[in-house]
Amino acid sequence: MTQHRVLAGLLAGLTLLLAACGAPSKEYIETGDLDALRERGELRLVAPRFDEEQALVREGVPLQEFREQAEAAALALGLEPRWVYADGTGDLDDMINDGRADMIVSNYSVTEDRRERVAFCTPVAVIDEYLVLPKDHEGDRLADLGEITVAVPEGTAYAETAAELAERHDTVTVETLPSGTSDSGLLDAVAEGGYDAAIVDGNMLDSLLMDYDGLRKGPVVTERRRIAWAVRPDNPLLRAAINEFIISHHVSASVQTRAQRDWAAIKEEGVLRVITSNNPASYFLWRGELMGFDYDLTRHFAKQHGLRVRMVVRDSASTMFQALQEGAGDVIAASMTATEERRQAGWRFSKRYLEVHEQIIGRADEEPFESVQALAGRTVAVAPDSAFVDTLRALREEGIAVETRLVPDATSEMLIQRVADGAADLTLVDSHLAALESTYRDDIQPLWTLEGTREIAWGLRENQPQLKKQLDAYISRNYKGLFYNVTFNRYFKEPKTIRIHEQYRVEAGKEISPYDDLVKEYALEYGFDWRLVVSQMYQESQFDPDARSFAGAQGLMQVMPRTARQFGFTDVHDPEQGIAAGMVYLEWLEDRFPRRLELAQKLYFGLAAYNAGAGHVEDARRLAQRLGKDPDLWFDNVETAMLLLSRPQYARQARFGYVRGSEPVKYVREIRNRYLGYVEFTEENNISAEPD
Repeated sequence: MTQHRVLAGLLAGLTLLLAACGAPSKEYIETGDLDALRERGELRLVAPRFDEEQALVREGVPLQEFREQAEAAALALGLEPRWVYADGTGDLDDMINDGRADMIVSNYSVTEDRRERVAFCTPVAVIDEYLVLPKDHEGDRLADLGEITVAVPEGTAYAETAAELAERHDTVTVETLPSGTSDSGLLDAVAEGGYDAAIVDGNMLDSLLMDYDGLRKGPVVTERRRIAWAVRPDNPLLRAAINEFIISHHVSASVQTRAQRDWAAIKEEGVLRVITSNNPASYFLWRGELMGFDYDLTRHFAKQHGLRVRMVVRDSASTMFQALQEGAGDVIAASMTATEERRQAGWRFSKRYLEVHEQIIGRADEEPFESVQALAGRTVAVAPDSAFVDTLRALREEGIAVETRLVPDATSEMLIQRVADGAADLTLVDSHLAALESTYRDDIQPLWTLEGTREIAWGLRENQPQLKKQLDAYISRNYKGLFYNVTFNRYFKEPKTIRIHEQYRVEAGKEISPYDDLVKEYALEYGFDWRLVVSQMYQESQFDPDARSFAGAQGLMQVMPRTARQFGFTDVHDPEQGIAAGMVYLEWLEDRFPRRLELAQKLYFGLAAYNAGAGHVEDARRLAQRLGKDPDLWFDNVETAMLLLSRPQYARQARFGYVRGSEPVKYVREIRNRYLGYVEFTEENNISAEPD
């Protein structure tokens, strides 16, 4: 079969059709107050579908903390929380007033227009709204901007703000866009020159602006806009109960300020500010889920004390310590080594929550060292403010002639990649990070483990004795306990992926997978080529319906349970639900990308998003354009940019932050290659079966 014919089969078989989910969900109409809800036994919480698909939270409270707070509120009322989803923010009030849901839980601004349709509870947060302008539009005050046309979506808090601006300033004209226009859509409209300005919430604006070199943050146009949950106007008992819960749990509606705080002030506000780094050990975004060893541990600690977590991301040890000293955060949780040099510089540390060894990392084709003396004459690349600088200095003082190469702004992952590429001779990393990297790659290895252990601890100021006491008590209770061990194994001890020989030609007369018939049935419903689904299924689970990833993805298609629920599927371990959930999710992801994309390219972007998240793929497309590559082509273009997003200098400028770019690159390529093999086999098999 020619390559042209194979590609033709690819293009012909992959057209996606919009289809509804096949799994039924229990829907009913209920408009009663708290007593009626208690008879049913549940509180239906409504949010826009994939409301949490946002940039990595670098400054602020992650949205999932609000969701978990709402679930806790339901449980406190003796009700089982159940999530239902709207297609957009504009549908939320209709859903609760029609009786299809009971409470809105989202980034839902309090406006006068909405007050006429819903009853708002006590605010859970406040935000500032900013004007966003082209960088060449000078002026820091509204009065200095001249005549401007401001774009806002219809029926939103932005529209209310813009209308008030237009009443006060003759120079402001308001242009209304469709109600479903996103913040990114607003910025696109300004960047493309269609409008002079837009209004956007401040809690995500800095992250959004990473994608727009020609835009800037303008003046604040609304201060302290309240974010609140909402119920039906005729449900006063439910509203009162929710208000009591919010107030009793110290959900703060105050503006975050820089302050050096100890335990009493943290408890008073109800928020623990965690300073961390965006990397695969501490804090990262994966398939729309915030994850990381330090992130999980600090959230576990916070939950035990009724606190929410606010994330403060910095790029290096020195900038994290600076943020701590300036009162931008309360604790550093970033796999930080407790050293005497750092204590002398003013750091204080909790008890150790991890003990590690320092390991010399080299390429996989190099023989392991027979002794530490093998370092003589070698060069080890490390970050300038890392603890490894002191380690290498101590080795030289012992008489080992090892050279140190300082690489500014380097992470362990970046240095390991340099070693693998031959751009660095050796590097030095902590053993748990070396173990993490070894689960993904086979081109590097530890050549030598240095004597002694290093203690990993959380960083504090000297004036935080009570917070240190609480953290130490948490570590004493949980170190190497059940939660700790499960969490540690999740990130650092998953067995290395078994390398199974992948045969692209299936033996004639045999099925490709045990689920071929089921896949064919649903592929027809959703408009997929069944062979593509089987290829992706093998990549995800090796046809094991009970498969579960380190991050919690489950089933044949490895869908996150929360993602599956948003599409109406409740048991992804069931092969039928798992297969259908994977197909509808892939269709949804493909729809995130421009319609102009050629069919095969749209498929590749959808697969990459399935693996890494749509946000990371969009980051890679924008980076590809900045590099002079084609943002509408995956192979040799966007995939090249995707690989760069694991490097700090690119990740810190990306809205969705760090991503292990080699994973989606490998994922798309292997699914494509396996699929082409399946196409070749099945078409040849069909041809040979035809009568002469």
